[in-house]
This record gives sequence, C-alpha cells and structure tokens, in this order.
Amino acid sequence: MGQEYSSPEKEVTLQQIQELYRKFASECPSGNLHLHEFKRFFGINSNSTEEECAYMEHLFQSFDTNEDGKIDFMEYVAGLHLVLRGKLEDKLKWSFKVYDRDGNGGLDRQEVRQIVKIINKIKKHNDPDAGNIEDICERIFDLVDKNNDRQISLEEFIEGAEKDPWVMEQLQLDIGPFDWFRERREKKT
Repeated sequence: MGQEYSSPEKEVTLQQIQELYRKFASECPSGNLHLHEFKRFFGINSNSTEEECAYMEHLFQSFDTNEDGKIDFMEYVAGLHLVLRGKLEDKLKWSFKVYDRDGNGGLDRQEVRQIVKIINKIKKHNDPDAGNIEDICERIFDLVDKNNDRQISLEEFIEGAEKDPWVMEQLQLDIGPFDWFRERREKKT
C-alpha cells in the first residue's frame, strides 16, 4: 500500500475513517476478519493472480500482529491508520516487515526478487514495460546494500527508499489506499 505522502486533496478525514470502521463492524460482526474476508475486502478473487494473492496474504500477516490467524478490530484500526495516514518512515518499516518473510531482520536476494516480482506483476496491469525482475533486483542491491553483505537491513531499506526515487518506485506497491477507500465509499452510496 504505497509509501507516498498524502496530498491535501487525497487526505482521508476522520469521518471517512469512522465510516470504514463501521463497515468493518457490519461486515465482520464477530469482530474478526479472516484471510478469505480480507482478500474479498480488497478485491482479491478467483481471477486474481498468484502474486496478488501472495501479497495480500503477507499484508494480512502484517496486520495480524498477535499471529492468531485473524485480524481483530484493534489490529484493523492500527493497520488502517498506518496505511491511510502514516508517516513515510512508518510505512517503510511496515513494508520491510511485510517483505522480510523469514523475519530475520534482513532482506536477501530471494526476498527482494519475490517482492519485486509481485509488485512488477501487479504494476504490469498498468505498465507492460515495467522491467526485468533480475535487473531490477540487481540494481536495488547495488544502490541499497551499502555494506555489501548481500542483505538489506531495515536502515539500508529506509535510507535507500528515501534517497532514491527509482528505488522507492520499485519497492512501492501502489494499491492506492485512498482510491480503494473512495471506491468502497462510492459503492456504498
């Protein structure tokens, strides 16, 4: 969910967020959001690609902070606040957590390749010339892995994304949370 700053005309109001909270309560009367509901909530269905499904599973796991297989209301609120209103550094930390599949505190080439593949696949829906995954992965490591240990630390990840717009573009999955929110709101009316 993109790591860009919100522009003033795309700022989500407290009232709009409260409406989304009510939607959670009405769609999840048990107070818990399960993976299949989470995917449906974000438009992932049988026509979605494997990469889109995998990314949503990673997102779900990052929202499920107590790792009980469901997102309760407080986890949902915290995740929603981060995605819609969070600061760039907080979003980058969250993205790093999502990308660090083995949880070892560093991104290796396989993890970077996987996330670039997912992001690239989703972006290709809008841009068929999104680029070669191996070349993108190599360039990311050249630009971001400052100590050449073949791992990207959280600090390297944040610094690289903040300093290099190309790196930010490659590591940013622009699901467009505000646009998604507005689309859900318009369907309601």
